[in-house]
Amino acid sequence: MLSIDVQHTDGKARAGVLTTPHGQVQTPIFMPVGTAGSVKGVTPDQLSAAGSQMILANTYHMMLRPGGETVERLGGLHTMMGWDGQILTDSGGFQVFSLSHLRQIDDEKVVFQSHIDGSMEELTPRRCMEIQRQLGADVIMQLDECPPGDADHDHVARAVDRSILWAKKCKQAWGDEGRPDKQALFGIQQGGVFGDLRAASAEALVELDLPGYAIGGLSVGEGHEAMTLALDATDSLFPSDRPRYLMGVGEPRDILAAVLRGIDMFDCVMPTRNARNAFAFTWGGRLRLRNAKWKTDTLPLDENCTCYACRNFSRGTIRHLFMAKEMLAATLLTIHNLHFFADFMGAIRKSIEAGSLESDAQKWVSQMYA
Repeated sequence: MLSIDVQHTDGKARAGVLTTPHGQVQTPIFMPVGTAGSVKGVTPDQLSAAGSQMILANTYHMMLRPGGETVERLGGLHTMMGWDGQILTDSGGFQVFSLSHLRQIDDEKVVFQSHIDGSMEELTPRRCMEIQRQLGADVIMQLDECPPGDADHDHVARAVDRSILWAKKCKQAWGDEGRPDKQALFGIQQGGVFGDLRAASAEALVELDLPGYAIGGLSVGEGHEAMTLALDATDSLFPSDRPRYLMGVGEPRDILAAVLRGIDMFDCVMPTRNARNAFAFTWGGRLRLRNAKWKTDTLPLDENCTCYACRNFSRGTIRHLFMAKEMLAATLLTIHNLHFFADFMGAIRKSIEAGSLESDAQKWVSQMYA
């Protein structure tokens, strides 16, 4: 069973331990994304050495290729990925609405065209639960409707109503699958930037008494200030004994703002995708390693970092590897960025324990975004 033990608080910020069938992780936690069953550029050993505790894979991509049945026959995601830690699977709803050519949506199902081969696919709340059972993740997500960031109030309200209906259907299917003691189902709050809709969505989800709750529909172009306003009520909307997960957020200043508002879990492709594009995260801000000024720089990416890349390679060397299109370049930078995010979350936890997160957050933001 999944549970969260909040051991320290600092205002609304929480630090604790999340327990899943595969062990315990410390919160607040950042989860690297392994969309198609692999965190790009690194081995599971490298991922673990970088400090990652829990990772995310995506139902949409895995259902299209290789298929839930195939994953199950191969031993489930943990076996496929060579990962004995915790795994969370997204429901695939966001990808259905953002990547696919949508053909039909109603209260029963969504019908869409695969972005891989053009085949017509159908996803229902029950099918979403079935696929995630086949994948075997520790935490699974309800199917929800994800409206665009610029959607008006009426559009978002309809998405909220449908997402609540689908949450109920997912809970029923989750119980029918016999998985409550093996997989924790999270509901997903929608509502865009509209406070009344966020509150209505949260109230309906809390009535379902689910193991955890996610905040969806943010980080879709609404901007930092609008995101923080939408999160201001999080602490009062969700029960304190359940984990809270902000989906798809990885910008350090956004993570800090969300933790200050009571969020426990995060995921994003940012550290790995940016690494493949020669961007390094550091406590002093981002480094764009294709810039010529790094050509002869003998310093590590971050002088305070203890990752494998920083212990063994200079900025100038890693820049050369990118310019020469060597695969090692992206691997080294991925290792570093993952280590940075793990280190960043560790620093946040220590700051919460010390009761100094608000002042520390201001200092870190000023360093990273100078």
